[in-house]
Amino acid sequence: METAKINELSIAGTKVVYEGSFINDDLLLINDFANLPLPNEPRRVKCIIVGLCLHGKAQYSVDTEDRNVHPNDVIMIHNGQVLDNYMLSPDFHGIGIMLSEVFYHEIIKDIHELSSLFLFSRSHPVFNLSADESFMISQYYKALQYKVDDQNHHFRTEAVRSLLLTMLYDLSNAIFRLQQNNDKRQTRAEAIFTAFIKLVEENFRRERRVSWYGERLFITPKYLSETVKLVSQKTPNEWIDNYVLLEIRVLLKNTTMNIKEIAQQLNFPNQSFLGKYFKEHVGMSPSEYRKI
Repeated sequence: METAKINELSIAGTKVVYEGSFINDDLLLINDFANLPLPNEPRRVKCIIVGLCLHGKAQYSVDTEDRNVHPNDVIMIHNGQVLDNYMLSPDFHGIGIMLSEVFYHEIIKDIHELSSLFLFSRSHPVFNLSADESFMISQYYKALQYKVDDQNHHFRTEAVRSLLLTMLYDLSNAIFRLQQNNDKRQTRAEAIFTAFIKLVEENFRRERRVSWYGERLFITPKYLSETVKLVSQKTPNEWIDNYVLLEIRVLLKNTTMNIKEIAQQLNFPNQSFLGKYFKEHVGMSPSEYRKI
């Protein structure tokens, strides 16, 4: 009998056909990508995927660009990207972590320096680690699996977040080294995108106008929109909304702030306006989201 393929490249969709350690629909550990029943057609990813190749070779395409993977290579796949054309060598072995975007941003919410991981992996979705770094990441994975499976641990989710944060620090340190040795110059479009994301990170709580970001970057809103869309497949408005919505979710789930206080902190005219904005994008009111 043929194994059922993953219909949707999300944590919830993968859990239907793959038994891995997980926390709700926020995190899923993949012990071996070779055992993951990947679909035969292009699929848009609805989470963040971090993978590490331990043995063998692999090939896949992301947003129609082919990528080759070798031992000690890390792969980073972002929410919204389209995957296709998977090919694994017979001896391939690789581990992976699927993270919801909300869970990921809850982990790094106070550490903007970690955005370097995100930005670098946009233009370098496959990068190589030293043997020692690869071993270290595989040890983090084992510790994560042990902690995720410890259902009786009262602070299980918090402990997993802490382990993931430490792992991301070490990945970012490896990326910093690679950036220093990277001779490839950023294109103007990549430089604009990088500067835009950094501006958004610093200002999204009080400024959501694309024109404002264009002025700070000394380019027109139209040129900014075209450039950001070219590099990331998302518009500036989508990026800004993404940061704002993730912040609202984090505040709803991790603080006791009421809706009015959240609206004031994020520079909404009033709590009614925030409620309409949140429901339009998330499909439920802030109060409903807080209860789930």
